Amino acid sequence: MENLAGLTPLMLLFVLFYFLIIRPQTQQQKKRKELLSSLREGDKIRTISGVYGTIEKIKEDVLTVQVADNVRIRLARFGVESVIKENE
Repeated sequence: MENLAGLTPLMLLFVLFYFLIIRPQTQQQKKRKELLSSLREGDKIRTISGVYGTIEKIKEDVLTVQVADNVRIRLARFGVESVIKENE
């Protein structure tokens, strides 16, 4: 019985750690994976470095993004931070 009483604070600390750190991080990773897998040609995006553009072509994990008239860059799929909605 004494061993159980000694483990209770440690167990509470683990539960608190799980709900404050592990679970939110897992949900964030899942959301990012869904975002990257849902990219389509024509989507307006913002890259991790802050460059805005429109996806012109997707080939596996490489995107061709138009950032200005006659200016296109190749970008790794994981370099996309977010998809810009029309009302933003």
